[in-house]
Amino acid sequence: MDTYSLLRQIADSWVMLFLLIFFIGTWFWAFRPGSRPIHDDAAQVPFRHEDAPAEDGDDSHAPEGQK
Repeated sequence: MDTYSLLRQIADSWVMLFLLIFFIGTWFWAFRPGSRPIHDDAAQVPFRHEDAPAEDGDDSHAPEGQK
């Protein structure tokens, strides 16, 4: 048996099974009970330090070249 055929058989059986189990495990980890607060917190990161919407014409947060 040449190397290509051996590697092809391994990839067709064990590696595919490992990748399927890894995918299912990752899916269950992401959607496990109790992970909602973690995902909600991560979803709010872009808005964490905003107190109020910017006023019209307020460019105090714009980069120097865009003022």
